[in-house]
Amino acid sequence: MQSRYDDIHASSLAEPGLFWEQAAEEISWFRRWDAVLDDSRSPFTRWFHGGLLNTCYNALDRHVEAGRGDQAALIHDSPVTGSVQSLTYSALRDMTAGFAGALRRLGVEKGDRVIIYMPMVPEAVVAMLACARLGAVHSVVFGGFAANELATRIDDCHPKVVVSASCGIEGSRVIPYKPMLDGAIELAIHKPAHCVILQRPQATASLVEKRDVDWQDAITGAEPADCVPVASTDPLYILYTSGTTGQPKGVVRDNGGHAVALKWTMNNFYDVKPGEVFWGASDIGWQVGHSYIVYGPLMHGATTILFEGKPVGTPDAGVFWRVIQQHKVSVLFTAPTALRAIRREDPDGKLPMDYDLSSLRALFLAGERSDPDTLRWAEEHLGVPVVDHYWQTESGWPIAGNPLGIERFPVKYGSTAKAMPGWDVRCVNLSNEEVPRGDTGAIVIKLPLAPGALMTLWNADERFVNSYMTGFPGYYETGDSGFIDEDGYIFIMARTDDVINVAGHRLSTGAMEEVLASYRDVAECAVIGVADELKGQVPLGFVVLKSGVERDHGEIIGEIVQLVRDRIGPVAFFKQAVIVDRLPKTRSGKVLRGTMQKIADNSEWKIPATIEDPVILNEITESLKKLGYATAK
Repeated sequence: MQSRYDDIHASSLAEPGLFWEQAAEEISWFRRWDAVLDDSRSPFTRWFHGGLLNTCYNALDRHVEAGRGDQAALIHDSPVTGSVQSLTYSALRDMTAGFAGALRRLGVEKGDRVIIYMPMVPEAVVAMLACARLGAVHSVVFGGFAANELATRIDDCHPKVVVSASCGIEGSRVIPYKPMLDGAIELAIHKPAHCVILQRPQATASLVEKRDVDWQDAITGAEPADCVPVASTDPLYILYTSGTTGQPKGVVRDNGGHAVALKWTMNNFYDVKPGEVFWGASDIGWQVGHSYIVYGPLMHGATTILFEGKPVGTPDAGVFWRVIQQHKVSVLFTAPTALRAIRREDPDGKLPMDYDLSSLRALFLAGERSDPDTLRWAEEHLGVPVVDHYWQTESGWPIAGNPLGIERFPVKYGSTAKAMPGWDVRCVNLSNEEVPRGDTGAIVIKLPLAPGALMTLWNADERFVNSYMTGFPGYYETGDSGFIDEDGYIFIMARTDDVINVAGHRLSTGAMEEVLASYRDVAECAVIGVADELKGQVPLGFVVLKSGVERDHGEIIGEIVQLVRDRIGPVAFFKQAVIVDRLPKTRSGKVLRGTMQKIADNSEWKIPATIEDPVILNEITESLKKLGYATAK
């Protein structure tokens, strides 16, 4: 007998127009569409062609008009400044309309671009929504990005205005933003007409006369702006993701498909009801922050949390549990790396017992592979469903997962469960043929992509096609490898370039990491392939131990090597590992395996713009030298 999920997923693929037309009834439109799905220029799919709407209206105004104006829309919880601020839907609407008026007074109109380079403060969300209100296209750049990285984005999207702040706060460090912004504008060929600067009490920024405007001065006397109707297919934002060429790729998101898809996921996937508190513990500079700190929860009428802190150290590994207790969070969404950091400090799970977590119904994990041991740890100590789900910046919302709002599947550890409605996920070989269930291959998605997926890359249609649509004709190439089992469960094992070739055997570093992570003393791990004259490549493991482990490192490595041999077999040729204090990561929590591999192989490399702490690469280099790698001067 088919399940509810089976029926819904099948109908979404068989009749996508009808399926998403029904979902679109949840969104307020100024004018209905002429065609739900326009695929006449595939792969440039257009959803709700001819429709007019405004994303900001759907996120704020319609809730106020429906009588929900006094409900909390945004809670800013900032342990780094010791402050908590709650904004109702009415208050957030009024702030947004006012700032939209300020932007308009600076010359920003529909179609213009605005770069937002800000920390996790309410004004950052206001700036995003204000752009959406005007029909301007925002591009949020992670606060604290280096000047040259910001400059490349300025030159790519030509913003009329940059909205920034005097500083951000990373743990206990105050990071001045203005010198980096000034440096970026100096480097950039394109010069924005104005910069709006939010002065924070932790640091005061000097302003450039005629170009820079203080936030308070900008909004003083500005006439509140109404919502501007835009086409469903007009761009809402550009979000830059790292490109293999060093030139960032500007993922373009539309207004209509984006609104419909995110609203649908809040109920059907995350199982959140309007009025409940949803916490996406990420940053607005990343995709999760766009989709599930700002747009998804607000369009759904939920209360969203904007958190300015870290999972450990602000002040301790119990801060997530404190936030859940204090604000009665129903659903938490965070990265596996955040949970691993908490687990490393609190391996026995004692801290959750100090808080009332009775409001929490589910924990969702995404951003990179979630190792089974971390997932089990969370299940045991939180006592709620823990959902590992899979998506990308390009998809904009979950491709695969356990849809708690439709049907809860049994957990298969190591799997991100099943494809979501709208996504036709396949596993193929290099000849573009589907492989048998259980066999490893490239994970691809049959076209057309679901609403809310990227439309193209900013001013780079040809690069969009070459990057995603040519490797496997008829499919979108995810860049991930894995397999789909007989029950339709998807197992993402590694990025395609993380599959290593050991003496002709293609082996997944992700499978080896899963084994390492299951070892009792391991808090975090990574496996890379390093060059070997005889075998082409061999695996090398990096291991971070749990807090308090003081056993002999040689003994631990010996047992880890044996464990991989027992679980995967001698074919893996896993014979070397090194214990390190920490792994190099991006600010969103992804381990920089590619950079580690280049260091080991003496290949040319540069510090990634997204790295959280560049000093870690020096530590990794020294560890590699002890094993005979990274010998280049």
